[in-house]
Amino acid sequence: MSEPHRFDRGHTDDLMSFLTASPSPYHAVASAAERLEKAGFRQVAETDAWDGTSGGRYVLRGGAIVAWYVPEGAAPHTPFRIVGAHTDSPNLRVKPVPDTGAHGWRQVAVEIYGGPLLNSWLDRDLGLAGRLTLRDGSTRLVNVDRPLLRVPQLAIHLDRSVSAEGLKLDKQRHMLPVWGLGNDVRDGDLIAFLEETAGLPAGEVTGWDLMTHSVEPPAYLGRDKELLAGPRMDNLLSVHAGVAALTAVSGGELRYIPVLAAFDHEENGSQSDTGADGPLLGSVLERSVFARGGSFEDRARAFAGTVCLSSDTGHAVHPNYAERHDPTHHPRVNGGPILKVNVNNRYATDGSGRAVFAAACEKANVPFQSFVSNNSMPCGTTIGPITAARHGIKTVDIGVAILSMHSVRELCGANDPYLLANSLVAFLEG
Repeated sequence: MSEPHRFDRGHTDDLMSFLTASPSPYHAVASAAERLEKAGFRQVAETDAWDGTSGGRYVLRGGAIVAWYVPEGAAPHTPFRIVGAHTDSPNLRVKPVPDTGAHGWRQVAVEIYGGPLLNSWLDRDLGLAGRLTLRDGSTRLVNVDRPLLRVPQLAIHLDRSVSAEGLKLDKQRHMLPVWGLGNDVRDGDLIAFLEETAGLPAGEVTGWDLMTHSVEPPAYLGRDKELLAGPRMDNLLSVHAGVAALTAVSGGELRYIPVLAAFDHEENGSQSDTGADGPLLGSVLERSVFARGGSFEDRARAFAGTVCLSSDTGHAVHPNYAERHDPTHHPRVNGGPILKVNVNNRYATDGSGRAVFAAACEKANVPFQSFVSNNSMPCGTTIGPITAARHGIKTVDIGVAILSMHSVRELCGANDPYLLANSLVAFLEG
């Protein structure tokens, strides 16, 4: 095999721009759609009739996007090659009655989304972003990307036990961010501020899906800038790589129909109309078959030949906690993408799936590593097993090894996003 790909700063620079532009799942799918549009893809509405012509299309639903490219001459039973990912990350989300406060402080009521490392959200300059729903049912994205909120930590002088016993945070009492001063907490202040920010008339917003984000931008780290620190790499790193791979293969001669499926709500179980456990992916794939004149038999044949790479971040070996990892599996950053295996089906990979991914990496001249959990530690999971079980398609779990997963700011090798994208290109090409 020839030498593996070398570091492409252009790809990682673009990932950093993507992370900055995507503080919420709704912004992430808008950013992905913008890239797809530039590559010639066009949006189709789920309420419209679909045609079977060739070309690139995508569907947006909330914080999820499914995009696919139909090559010239594709038969109704042509199998799919799918890159699966998710758009959501653990964070603090605004409650239905957001305005609160005490003792002269104005605060915002938040609910914990997913499983964030709560301590990483303390003493951070936080912005606020998400989706506003208007009286007519339309939506508007909003992004206050400046220091607006802060969750202040208690001074050590007022909690001497923290040094000996460690930091203990109550999710309800200790995670309320401050955003101003005042003794009068007025219901509607936060939404009125966001209406003004978005250029909307007062009282126009009747619903919201809002979340906090760190306003510190992504950055190269280390003496040789061989590391990348940034927010939401779990799992926008994979979404970005999937978009790059799909646009790279579109227009070529393909044996399969390449697909990107980026779902919302992975961090809390995927059970929603925009999650991997919902009907979105199956509906899009079936409608694509039927739009090309296919029958149920064609649908069954297409699904039987389909493979999905479920791409999500995984754990690199931690230099300070190496005993928490399996002693024979130590994935390293900048060592290439990881193949995730768990025989109890927390990951969907089996031996035949491993062979598919190994072939793609060999074709792309990309090294890959294997990850399994320490037997004494519970194993996380992904959209992989859900996708395999719900749709009956072969699924392989892969990703990029990172540190500080679920922190407000995560860490990966600066070369790994590029290596992942190249392996996805080879996979989609077949």
